[in-house]
Amino acid sequence: MHILPAADLGIMAQHLSAHKGIIRKLNIYQRMVQSSELKKIISQQANAMQGHVHIMLAFIDPAFHDPIEVPPLYVFEEKGYENWQSGNAGENDQWIALETHSTAKQMAGNNFSSALMMQDLAVRNAHVEMALQQTELLRRYEAFLEETGWMYVPQSDIRSQQDTYRHFYQAFYS
Repeated sequence: MHILPAADLGIMAQHLSAHKGIIRKLNIYQRMVQSSELKKIISQQANAMQGHVHIMLAFIDPAFHDPIEVPPLYVFEEKGYENWQSGNAGENDQWIALETHSTAKQMAGNNFSSALMMQDLAVRNAHVEMALQQTELLRRYEAFLEETGWMYVPQSDIRSQQDTYRHFYQAFYS
């Protein structure tokens, strides 16, 4: 029997409650969108989060003794989306893409910060891996949003970068 630190148990209890609502939301969004690429990303995020639920429950279950590892993200891909006709984006696709992008960012940050507070090394490492998976999903949402023109990231100019470099170089090395 493996006894978890109270902090780890409490954090995972909060995560499980949040996961229930987010997974349900993602499943509803997946049915609402028309873009097959967006459906694929949303489905993978929902499946990954369901996998994360199984992992946390295994950590919490005092009768579970097998090693616990977070499977790679590709395990959570559903097959069949590659054959879908990708029509024009539907009226809901933009706001859903922006919202699921925000959800992936929030989940990545939440898992990273939670991992820093966790005491059990296996639980901590699992949450770091979960955070990395959400970060990869975030990257996929960003690629989709940039491709559709629904996201714009402004770039600085070379002069601003040079001025910033000089300022901090002098601050540290002068």
